[in-house]
Amino acid sequence: MIDMVAKKKKKHVFSDYTNLTFYDETFDQLGFVRPPYQRLYQQFSKMEIEELHHLNSFMQSQMVKQGITFTLYSDNQDDSSLERTIPFDMIPRIITSNEWQQLEQGLKQRVRALNEFIRDVYHEQNILKDQVIPRKMVVTNPYFRPEMAGLDIPNNVYIPLSGIDLIRSETGEFYVLEDNLRSPSGLSYVYKNRSLMMHLFPKLFFEYQVRDIDYGLNALLSSLRSLAPNGKPDPLVVLLTPGVHNAAYYDHSFLAQEMGIELVEGRDLTVIDQKVYLKGIQGLRQVDVIYRRIDDEFLDPLAFRPDSLLGVPGLMNAYRAGQVAIANAPGTGVADDKAIYTYVPEMIRYYLKEEPILKNVPTYILSKQEDREYVLSHLSEMVVKERSLSGGYGMLIGPTASEHERRVFAENIVRFPDRYIAQPTIKLSCAPSLSDGEVYPCHIDLRAFVFMGNDIHIVPGGLTRVALKKGSLVVNSSQGGGTKDTWVL
Repeated sequence: MIDMVAKKKKKHVFSDYTNLTFYDETFDQLGFVRPPYQRLYQQFSKMEIEELHHLNSFMQSQMVKQGITFTLYSDNQDDSSLERTIPFDMIPRIITSNEWQQLEQGLKQRVRALNEFIRDVYHEQNILKDQVIPRKMVVTNPYFRPEMAGLDIPNNVYIPLSGIDLIRSETGEFYVLEDNLRSPSGLSYVYKNRSLMMHLFPKLFFEYQVRDIDYGLNALLSSLRSLAPNGKPDPLVVLLTPGVHNAAYYDHSFLAQEMGIELVEGRDLTVIDQKVYLKGIQGLRQVDVIYRRIDDEFLDPLAFRPDSLLGVPGLMNAYRAGQVAIANAPGTGVADDKAIYTYVPEMIRYYLKEEPILKNVPTYILSKQEDREYVLSHLSEMVVKERSLSGGYGMLIGPTASEHERRVFAENIVRFPDRYIAQPTIKLSCAPSLSDGEVYPCHIDLRAFVFMGNDIHIVPGGLTRVALKKGSLVVNSSQGGGTKDTWVL
């Protein structure tokens, strides 16, 4: 009798789940399960919350054993870095075929325009001459590289790999939140998440007929190989990493292994007669394409920061001579600046003569007096971002910030208006996620990975990132965020 009573008290995964405030991916506004999630709901409703929690703990321990970690840097000098797993949430996010078709078209359009913009600003600068974008905003941008001016690169492909962040608003509509064009991270977690879900719920996965992602890395490798100077048929491609202590080292090692390319550090490469060579037991082998995961300023101590020990002396000379390709090209950060972002719809109209398929989040440029005055008087409703920072750093989330935090940001905006942009606080969609031992509506976004070579390929689904702290809008792993598998039907 006692066992029966105890059994009745046990709760299944969705027993206490409610979300009446935000757009919910799984449930509609009346609390009914959305059609794509019916099977998933049935499966997880058979599970008790303790069972899900136990599975979650097991999977996190497996991730540690497999080395699926990132480094979280600390301001504490006694604790400079910590190895962490990126929390994996086992309740997947589902995107219908129709939704994905529209996203795919919009992402291809956006990346084509961004690539054209980068080529233009380092060559004719027509978009600046025609005053579509303010010249000062480009040439004073910290990621604008004068060294790239007039430099022709293979196939004019500056961004073979992009990570475009998308959110869904309270209306259910998708918006582009930001463009990551320098060296976007997180692709390895798309594949590890899929592997974990297929291991945990194989029957459910195959019942859903989820689109395959396995050929995505072949598409990335093809994009990289297509950059080889002079169309070399069998190019040597390497992945240049800062080393094992880098926060995203797992990402680097996984991608190199899965694509079958060499994982190298700067000390493994040398430049002779404007050609880059890989040093090894086989002697010197000429490198044709470098997929770099090192920031611009560390790539070549002879061209950028002279104190860099991570890069390759003379690399930029070899690049200028057309003897090696670098992916993504140096200087691509000029196009993922948070102020330049506001002009992407205009880029699409200017270069492609098309209307944008995907919308931007409304954005205020704080160097404009009218925008600045409005934002300062509505700071409690705004998200303010420092233009040159990423990863969730340098942000003010007005509705949850203290009066002191808002006052400090207001002072900084007045002193350095060019450094900041602001956006109204968007009610990001939520999805059921395991947070602090219970299933709770957590805010999510989606990082879509776009590969550009001879054609454009997008990994079906990409990486859904989850703000696992209750009430948080910040999904970045460095700020306590986690990830979900993303199922495109």
